[in-house]
Amino acid sequence: MSHDLLTLVQWLSPAFPTGGFAYSHGLESAISAGQVTDAAALRQWLTEVLHFGAGRQDAILLVQALGPEADHSALDDLARALQPSSERLSETLEQGTAFARTVAALTGRALPARCLPVAVGEAATPLSLPPAQVAALYLHAFASNLTSVAMRFMPLGQEAGQGVLAALHPVIDALATEATRLTLDDLGSSALGADLSALAHETLDVRIFRT
Repeated sequence: MSHDLLTLVQWLSPAFPTGGFAYSHGLESAISAGQVTDAAALRQWLTEVLHFGAGRQDAILLVQALGPEADHSALDDLARALQPSSERLSETLEQGTAFARTVAALTGRALPARCLPVAVGEAATPLSLPPAQVAALYLHAFASNLTSVAMRFMPLGQEAGQGVLAALHPVIDALATEATRLTLDDLGSSALGADLSALAHETLDVRIFRT
C-alpha cells in the first residue's frame, strides 16, 4: 500500500478532526419524521443521496478540483452556490474549513477554507492516486458517516448498519468511476426528499446533530 493512499485514508477517517460526526445531512429529521425506520429504508435513502444528490455532486466537484488546471476558488464559489439550504452550506463549509486547516498544519501548505469536496480535491492534488480512487474513498467516508448517524439515532444494530454500508460499495465504485468522465456541465441534484429533510431539520425542536 502506498504512502499517498495511507495519507488519504487518514484524511478521510473518522479520526480526522472535521467534526463530521456532528452532521446528519438531514437524516436526523428523516428519521424523526418516520421516513427512515429500518436498514432497508436507510439503504434506499443513502443510495438516492449518492446517486441523485450530494454524493454525485460532490464527486464531480472533487474530480474537477484534482485537475492540474483547476481553479479552486471558482469551484468553491460554485460549490457554495449549489447548496440547497443554510444548514447544508454550513455542513460542507465548516467541514471543509476544518479539513483544510488540519492538512495545512500537517503539510505546511497554504490551504484556504473551502467547501469539503473542493478542499479535499485541492489537498489531494499532489498525491499520486487515480481520481476515481480519491472520489471512491471520499464517497465511502460520506456514506460511512451517515450510516454511523443512523446507528446512533435509530434502532439499527452494528451488523445491520455495516450491512447497509457494504451494500453501497458497488454504488460508490460506479459513481466514482462515472465522475471521472463528467464535467461541470453535468452538475445537478434531484434528491428532493433529502433536501426537504435538510430544510425541515432547521425547525426541529430537539436536535442531536447540527444538520
